[in-house]
Amino acid sequence: MHRWLFLLILALLTLSLAACGPHWRRHHHGHGPCGKAKAGPCMHQGEKPCTMKDGKPCAMKKGAMIADGKSGADLLYVCDCGPGCTCGTVAKQPGNCACGRPLAAMHVVRIEGDEALLCTCGGDCRCALDAKDPNLCACGKPVKRVSLKGTGLYFCNCGGSCSCNVVSDQPGDCRCGMKLKQAQ
Repeated sequence: MHRWLFLLILALLTLSLAACGPHWRRHHHGHGPCGKAKAGPCMHQGEKPCTMKDGKPCAMKKGAMIADGKSGADLLYVCDCGPGCTCGTVAKQPGNCACGRPLAAMHVVRIEGDEALLCTCGGDCRCALDAKDPNLCACGKPVKRVSLKGTGLYFCNCGGSCSCNVVSDQPGDCRCGMKLKQAQ
């Protein structure tokens, strides 16, 4: 009986690790700039952003474009006035924060609950979380945490080991197939 249980567990473990594929291994060994912790059709091509096998950007889904036409499913504009600022402004469009300063474009590296984890090196960044320190981006800069509560933005919140970073100002589907959840 124990032998069958052991073989079943071993088979399930093998299947789950095989499903992650080389993309998972690149990410967890610090080599994958795509920022995905699970397998998928995302491919990184040199200095270009991650793309799907069909050539479309990974994070691009309906309702995910921003006004300036850039790939915006993983881009937020947030207040970057410093640690003392408490205005907490978060938007999908460029503009000014509640304290009057221009919002800074930042790349979403992960969603945890109702919080977005952002790389602070700019909107065109394609970094991932540092595999050894979840408070740092792979580029070495600190990760900024912003609350999505009360923003009305839509985001993927599939939980578990999913590393979706899709945030939108319109309803739609995440690239993982789940419906985007609205932050209340």
